[in-house]
Amino acid sequence: MKFSFKNDYSEGCHLNILTALLNHNSDQQAGYGEDQYSLEAKNLIRQKIKSDSDIYFVSGGTQANLLVISSILKPYQCVISAATGHILNNETGAIEATGHKILSIDKEDGKLTPEDIIPVLENHKNIPHQVMPKLVYVSNSTELGTVYTLTELEKLSAFCKENHLYIFMDGARMGHGLTAEISDLTLEKVAQLTDVFYLGGTKNGALIGEAIVINNNELRQDFAFNIKQRGALLAKGRLLGIQFLELMKEDLYFELAAHANRQAMKIKKALKERGAKFLSDTYTNQIFPILSNSLIEKLSEKFEFYVWKKIDDDFSAIRIITSWNTADEPVDEFIEIINNEI
Repeated sequence: MKFSFKNDYSEGCHLNILTALLNHNSDQQAGYGEDQYSLEAKNLIRQKIKSDSDIYFVSGGTQANLLVISSILKPYQCVISAATGHILNNETGAIEATGHKILSIDKEDGKLTPEDIIPVLENHKNIPHQVMPKLVYVSNSTELGTVYTLTELEKLSAFCKENHLYIFMDGARMGHGLTAEISDLTLEKVAQLTDVFYLGGTKNGALIGEAIVINNNELRQDFAFNIKQRGALLAKGRLLGIQFLELMKEDLYFELAAHANRQAMKIKKALKERGAKFLSDTYTNQIFPILSNSLIEKLSEKFEFYVWKKIDDDFSAIRIITSWNTADEPVDEFIEIINNEI
């Protein structure tokens, strides 16, 4: 069987979560997220971000994006996103299906800056004939594996406040972004500089689950109604609460993300030593090396990964993603093939 570097959710979940689910299986608990595990998990997150933010557990990233954006925007308002954004390319038009347009900005590194957004605002002043930009959607880490620095997010946050825009951070890979070796961001700073963000569990050791964190008081009211109406309020909310309780205890969440990053960086280091180029310079668990098609074919004999982009007739970029559970053996075998073939 081939080893998969296609994504970071091929495995089930961390053993601590399975054990906790089993140990608490017969406990009787309140429903709809009012169980003791969900409440404790939410308090742990609040302690880490040093804020009394509202927190809701939902099942997946697309669901989180849909819930947040549809609750924030009025019918005539729209979202600004990098062209690589998950909401633009990988959610089957979920945001548009709620009646909200997405305005995209081409960025090679997947990150937005105030300078990127200014032309969008300038081009949408024909009121009331055009949609109104109101929400800036960013990801950390991005779909290209890049991360925001503290300075970058501070500037973007200040710009959004000055221009009456909300900023929403997709955190499907938040753990990987914050534990990247070049990152100077913290979870506390993310909470201070965004109106809403979420912590992704699905791609970092949970069976399923994301934790939506609402920091802006204006956006808290009635959010639970939106969750229920969209079918995202689980009667057995304990299933999500137990998972985040285990992930938050003793910073397991960040430990797992850091492990995934380290495994990817081993492969990156080996490729760089052999002179390989990359689509983007990443320090998270996603890397995008440009390799010869013959080497890609050789690697495909033992590994699964996405061929991301054709460069020319002889070279293509592939995407390699390592996970919280990626062991040394497949990484070492991948590197061995690289060393023998390049």
